[in-house]
Amino acid sequence: MASYDVIIIGAGPGGYVCAIRCAQLGLKTAVVEGRETLGGTCLNVGCIPSKALLHASHQLHEAEHNFEKMGLKGKAPSVDWKQMLAYKDDVIGQNTKGIEFLFKKNKVDWIKGWASIPGAGKVKVGDETHEAKHIVIASGSEPSKLPGVEVDEKVVVTSTGALELPKIPKTMVVIGGGVIGLELGSVYARLGTQVTVVEFLDAITPGMDGEVQKNFQRILKKQGLDFIMGAAVQSVETLKTKAKVNYKLRKDDSDHQLDADVVLVATGRKPYTDGLGLADLGVEMTKRGQIATDDHWQTSVKGIYAIGDAIEGPMLAHKAEDEGMAVAEVLAGKHGHVNYGVIPGVIYTHPEVANVGATEESLKEQGRAYKVGKFSFMGNGRAKAVFAGEGFVKILADKETDRILGAHIIGPAAGDLIHEVCVAMEFGASAEDLALTCHAHPTFSEAVREAALACGDGAIHA
Repeated sequence: MASYDVIIIGAGPGGYVCAIRCAQLGLKTAVVEGRETLGGTCLNVGCIPSKALLHASHQLHEAEHNFEKMGLKGKAPSVDWKQMLAYKDDVIGQNTKGIEFLFKKNKVDWIKGWASIPGAGKVKVGDETHEAKHIVIASGSEPSKLPGVEVDEKVVVTSTGALELPKIPKTMVVIGGGVIGLELGSVYARLGTQVTVVEFLDAITPGMDGEVQKNFQRILKKQGLDFIMGAAVQSVETLKTKAKVNYKLRKDDSDHQLDADVVLVATGRKPYTDGLGLADLGVEMTKRGQIATDDHWQTSVKGIYAIGDAIEGPMLAHKAEDEGMAVAEVLAGKHGHVNYGVIPGVIYTHPEVANVGATEESLKEQGRAYKVGKFSFMGNGRAKAVFAGEGFVKILADKETDRILGAHIIGPAAGDLIHEVCVAMEFGASAEDLALTCHAHPTFSEAVREAALACGDGAIHA
């Protein structure tokens, strides 16, 4: 039995970042992880492998649609699916080994196995019980189940199965028009699959700016994705090699069917806390099955903390990382801080979609007076040069003070561009502050400056 200052359960982005920060702050730290590799869902079967396939399939799309325009002639490459998956696996391997290296460098112990918490200050792994002054639960999430839909990870798959299909399917039905469904749907659409997205609501990417939703769906339709909106999936029947999706249209309650080689269930995720023994410990949970925590991420049981997908808030790797660092600071007797109003969200399709802060819809609900500065990428020289003129930057600022309240970007490198707005918001900047900051030419970032200018007297290139 070993004794630690901190034992962290789960080595995903929240857990491993928390561990490294704890070690940096002088705490004796261990992480319990049952997977064969570190990095959690994100590195192994989530963010990282999906970005690899998005990158590879986007290169194919460029070769098929834009190379000739630039004078690059010849046949577009054919797809070696096996090699593409090997490339994806290599990317995963490099990242997971990188975390192992960081653990060794920072003297973080990896306790291999699945954890339970028999009591405050105790973590059981296999037959061994370890002691810790503090326990941090960073157990992550798993795909939500849909009634009437049995996942076999062969024909009916979650994101995990979709990342390792044995062959590229001719047809795919994606249940759910959120981030995961649209990213993986985009991958397969580029590789030649006929993709149909079935969404319960009347708009894709719930909670996102309405104008972005409409434009995003229009662009994806142009790329070949079909959409059936306002549809409630009743069941999925698995035949020998195909599946039949049964759904009802909410507007008239009519029944419909769709055939597909593969059905991707992408209806969101739920906290994964099975086997930890939280009920026996008396750890308070929310109505939605998340672990309830206070302002310092401590649960209802003293000495037990929780972060990331297991608690309330957006299920994002970077939110978990921020909480991991903040908890480490708290445990070391410092002040941990997370600004939940400035957590960006990104969808890594092409074009990318990114947002931070308030939407127009939320500001209207609050009855808050605001102004909008918008700039289209069609007016951006760099974007036009690389066939990426679709989309826009929208900045929302307080009507009286000009303070930036939110930003929404659909366009090239949106996931990177959003961060200058995040930094500005963290410092309480005005739209004018952004507008008066010199931006290099020609860059995509000029579109952000132009949107900020549009909050004042007007953009220059619009």
